[in-house]
Amino acid sequence: MKPLEQSLWTKEDVSMATKGLPSGMMSNGWLAKGVSIDSRTCLPGDMFIALSGTNFDGHNYVSDALASGAVAAIVSRIPEGLENSPALVVVKDSNQALIDLARFARARTSAKIIGITGSVGKTTTKDGLTAALSVCGNTHSTIGNLNNHIGAPLTLSRLPNNAVYSVIELGMNHSGELNETSTLSQPDIAVITNIEAVHLENFDSVYGIADAKSEIFAGLGNTGTAILNRDNVYFAYLSSIAAEYGVSRVLSFGADPDSYSRLISMKNIAGGSDVTAEVNGQTIKYRLNTPGRHQVKNSLAILAVVASLEADVVSASAELANITAPLRRGRHYKVTSSKGEFIVIDDSYNASPASMRASFEVLASATSVSSGRKVAVLGDMLELGPDSRKIHAGLAQHLTTNKIDQVFTAGTLMSELDKALPKYMRGGHRNTPEELLPIVMQSIRDGDVVLVKGSLGSRAGPIADALINTYEDEGTSFQILNGDNNNVI
Repeated sequence: MKPLEQSLWTKEDVSMATKGLPSGMMSNGWLAKGVSIDSRTCLPGDMFIALSGTNFDGHNYVSDALASGAVAAIVSRIPEGLENSPALVVVKDSNQALIDLARFARARTSAKIIGITGSVGKTTTKDGLTAALSVCGNTHSTIGNLNNHIGAPLTLSRLPNNAVYSVIELGMNHSGELNETSTLSQPDIAVITNIEAVHLENFDSVYGIADAKSEIFAGLGNTGTAILNRDNVYFAYLSSIAAEYGVSRVLSFGADPDSYSRLISMKNIAGGSDVTAEVNGQTIKYRLNTPGRHQVKNSLAILAVVASLEADVVSASAELANITAPLRRGRHYKVTSSKGEFIVIDDSYNASPASMRASFEVLASATSVSSGRKVAVLGDMLELGPDSRKIHAGLAQHLTTNKIDQVFTAGTLMSELDKALPKYMRGGHRNTPEELLPIVMQSIRDGDVVLVKGSLGSRAGPIADALINTYEDEGTSFQILNGDNNNVI
């Protein structure tokens, strides 16, 4: 298998795609190896696009990008001091130029495009599918979670000419967003991981979220394939919407016996699961090194995509064992300090009711270093709308069902959970994570397993950091149990 091509854009292709005009004395051509919209991360060989918004203007950083080694920059006005630069392509609107590049890249590629959306699990499924397909052919994908109206066209603009597959994450906060990015991406396969009560403040009901997520079908057309979670209560509803969009092929994944990619059994192991599944009639056994039933569901979606592409499902499933938890997305740390040994599960990147429930199950099934407690440290879940306080209080039932020993909470919304918990489970509540931190640190014992989770804006992450580094204890060390050593804290 050849590596992905490094040459993305010629001067001629950029001019053709954007209808832009080269500035200065550009007699020589150039070749861009990448596309950047951030001068701080611009690499030698990149093409920089000077995007503009209400609070920023990329034209102020064109000189920085060129100094970092960018071979060219797309601009809608020539920055001061660069009037004679041979490295500029002048367009009417640089924001529109990014979309034009994406549309051009989509038109010229022969790669199969897989679009992924859903209330939770998008990035995990995207990363897993990228790894699984990479053993079947050259695979390109969204970097991180750049999944919005800027991230989606940026991902397409970075699509190499020799890619066999491209996995694009498509997110949304409001109705209409996915219609735009799906139409631009024109996926061959559209995956909806699930529909849950996330971003409810922007919708009247969860059905509104389902309608907005189903906009991914807009770019699919009648020759594409929709892959849906058959265990999700909105499966039938999404299937009917897919039919309205003219989608003729709908496949499913889940534990339901009628699923195209069906769970037969799963066994919890330290830091993961051993899974047996039936995918398009073929029995597959594989291992995951990320724990939880929700991760198993994600893997079933991944294998449904692989099978629908008629790629090698056995090789793809074997690759799933090499996938590790990204930073702040369920990574397990074994910490050794003066307090003894304990486990920290850092899942502080984001939170919703569904992901909270999944994390409680992971915590409940986690293997302690010794006979310690199961402890949850929770920050607010954001963007849940007018029923937010009730939703937070409702987590108490799931915590008691999973027999969590002690719960610490931070934030005004989490105060509702603290009040709803039985007295014996309350570890302490404070309005801010900073105020809660000393209480948590004083409570941790040898053998505990500690889950830290909250929406990114709740600032739960620093609590996980402090636990892993045990509050500036000089004797502290930690071992990552289900992640690589990149981007460690």
